Amino acid sequence: MKLLLDTCTFLWVVGGDERLSGNARTLFSDPDNDVFLSAASVWEIVVKHSLGKLSLSGDPADVVPRERARHFIEPLPIDEAAALALPRLPTHHRDPFDRLLVCQAITLGMTLLTPDPEIRRYPAPVLW
Repeated sequence: MKLLLDTCTFLWVVGGDERLSGNARTLFSDPDNDVFLSAASVWEIVVKHSLGKLSLSGDPADVVPRERARHFIEPLPIDEAAALALPRLPTHHRDPFDRLLVCQAITLGMTLLTPDPEIRRYPAPVLW
């Protein structure tokens, strides 16, 4: 299975946060699953860190790639197909980062690993 991590899921995985569900932890740890972090999540991390809304152990330019590699998470660029799918997406969710993740999951046949109940309203596979 191809898993696309929500931004909070990535942060909880790398931080060992208790909010990561047991099922999410199992899915993330399963070597049969391919796990990805979207450039949209990296963008969100950088924006929130620069605004002082997200504390990290260092500069996101160092922390994100290091933690991705340490946890065997692949980078996922934002492609044209995902960006062009945005206008067709209902406005259940106002967060632009999450909306782009949904488009990536739909266009690339991925499953989102997220606790966000609003994302479940979209036609993308979601597990938690």
